Amino acid sequence: MSIFLSRLGSAAARHWRRTLVISVLLIAGVGTLGGALGAGFVDDYRTPGVDSTRAQELLEQRFPQVSGADAQIVFAGDPEAVSGAGVQAALKAVAGQPHVTGVSEPQVSPDGRVAYATVQYDRPAEDLGPDARERLEGAVVPAQDAGVEVSMRGMAIDIGDEQAAPVGELIGVAAAVLLLTILFRSVVAMTLTLVAAAFGLAGGMALIGLASAGVDIPTVAPTVAMMLGLGAGIDYALFLTARHRERLAAGEDPQTAAGRANGTSGVAVLTAGAIVVVAISGLLAVGIPFVGRMGLAAGVVVAVTAVAAVTVMPALLGLAGRRVLGRRERRAGTGVTPAARRGPGLAERWARGVARRPVVSALAGTAILLALSAPVLGLRLGQPDDGTKPASMTQKVAYDRLAEGFGAGFNGPLVLAVALPADTADADGALARLDAGAKAAPGVAAVARPVINEGGDAATLTVIPRTAPQDEATSQLVSHLRDEVVPAATHGTGAVAHVGGATATFEDMAGRVSERLPVFIGVVVGLSLLLLMAAFRSVVVPLVSAAFNLLSIGAAYGVVTLAFQTETGASLLGVAEQPIVSFIPMFMFAILFGLSMDYNVFLLSRVREEYVRSGDARAAVIHAVDRTAGVIGTAGAIMTAVFLGFVTESDSIVKMMGLGLATAIAVDVTVVRMLLAPAVLTWLGDRAWRLPRWLDRLLPHIDLEGSAPLKAAPEGQSL
Repeated sequence: MSIFLSRLGSAAARHWRRTLVISVLLIAGVGTLGGALGAGFVDDYRTPGVDSTRAQELLEQRFPQVSGADAQIVFAGDPEAVSGAGVQAALKAVAGQPHVTGVSEPQVSPDGRVAYATVQYDRPAEDLGPDARERLEGAVVPAQDAGVEVSMRGMAIDIGDEQAAPVGELIGVAAAVLLLTILFRSVVAMTLTLVAAAFGLAGGMALIGLASAGVDIPTVAPTVAMMLGLGAGIDYALFLTARHRERLAAGEDPQTAAGRANGTSGVAVLTAGAIVVVAISGLLAVGIPFVGRMGLAAGVVVAVTAVAAVTVMPALLGLAGRRVLGRRERRAGTGVTPAARRGPGLAERWARGVARRPVVSALAGTAILLALSAPVLGLRLGQPDDGTKPASMTQKVAYDRLAEGFGAGFNGPLVLAVALPADTADADGALARLDAGAKAAPGVAAVARPVINEGGDAATLTVIPRTAPQDEATSQLVSHLRDEVVPAATHGTGAVAHVGGATATFEDMAGRVSERLPVFIGVVVGLSLLLLMAAFRSVVVPLVSAAFNLLSIGAAYGVVTLAFQTETGASLLGVAEQPIVSFIPMFMFAILFGLSMDYNVFLLSRVREEYVRSGDARAAVIHAVDRTAGVIGTAGAIMTAVFLGFVTESDSIVKMMGLGLATAIAVDVTVVRMLLAPAVLTWLGDRAWRLPRWLDRLLPHIDLEGSAPLKAAPEGQSL
């Protein structure tokens, strides 16, 4: 037992008013400071050191007039209306709006049914806010009155998307209310658990807002962080409440029970939270700032929810007293735990059945996880675009109309950014060869006339592919331009050219992810193994735990691949078939490896506690499964429901994350915790809890669940 956490829990329960007031003031203070200093959230997908980033940096330096946000207004309908006075009146109104530096002449499709104009702003989309979109929507009314369909896309449009109702959060909270009430049979216990989670979530989100003052936090990060914080916060508070209720039922007073719960389950909460934070923080080292900052936001919220669980939760338990128990338990008196008042339950009977045939059970569990993981062999990385948005969104309509009028590749143009030499002849020759080479490249539909900046030292060429941005042929075209066209055209001229644009940017991100993913997995697994070895004083248990987690993550990858890369799966979700967002596998791995360890820590810490007490490895497994199945099952069901709720979001990143995380957690609390883990631990027996003396001396001691230290194995003894 942690003496510090035990004293902290008892003090918080005894002085619950003071603890709650301090917590509220801290959260309010951070939130107020974040509101005053926070710079909001931005989207910057650049990957340092790659060709697309060099192209973007060149454009920002030498074409400052196009460094702000942009928007495309797309007109569709009868050819006469598309080229009529209504469209011209709309564009004239747009040209006079604040921060608009230019509006291009309408470009009309060959059949005359589709036209578009590009609006350029002098500020980034984050600075423009939703007002820019609202002004555009008001300005195009004359075109709509003339019978023209008007749709829009671009950065200025994306930033003005209306915030959807928090359906995901509401689904998660509703599921938590139902499941916690069933588990605890106490409205008070259910309410306190949710309130503690809300404290942690509010504190974490306040810190993210404050962090945005100094770090560019992606716009999707708060949603992902809220999803993780809601699930983890409820789970952490649930585990503490469950252990506190056990101590109350055994006859302890509320302050003592809160202290003992904090000193035992509180250590497991902090250990589990630390593993999540370590795994997620590893994203900072992958070399993709966008992904690392998403990880930073998620890690902050998870860390705060863990801290709130061991500070705010004991205070709330002190406030509730014995009311945290259900009426039947309060009437039954003290000194007898709920487990002792009943016969063998379903969980105990299940554990005994698994223990009788551990090898068969382990093989069955492994077969299930491998079958779910099989589709991952066809996983394809990419990036969703406006074409994968819901059909009701204006960006999707604009995407489809442009594809109909100008071809599928029009929605994913490639930009050749060229730094020109001082010699005019060399500059003209390089541009001419680039233009000719791009036009001759396989898969190119058109190449726009080169645009030279005012200083004459840079130029751009826009290349329109024949294929859609997500098509493999478009990726091959990016490689061909970089490997063949650019070197041949610029050789000996002094010109330097880079291939950029959104499609090339996401292609580069996918390449960086593929390059760094194996190293990232190795680092996360290695750090988690060290932490678990220190906590459980075992070599085998951490290795087995890591293997279980990898199988769960593989199953999640497989389900996400089926859902988004097959016609059947995509139709069930109401989305278009699409590749998996390039950084999703890495981000999911970090989160899932950490979250799976939550349940792993809570189960294994109970097994170890019983093993230390009884010395019977098989009985320890059965008893631990019996005592934790209800709590872990409920916690897993809540977290699964929370994550599934976010599948309702329109953002593909959030949708993929929600489905993948829900799958992994559901698999983990059923197949892994109820089948694989009991089977393997029973089969290993005493061998699971051995540690060489030399390693025991090197590792720090982390005492989980109040268990005494196990004896290290003699030097050289086989594990």
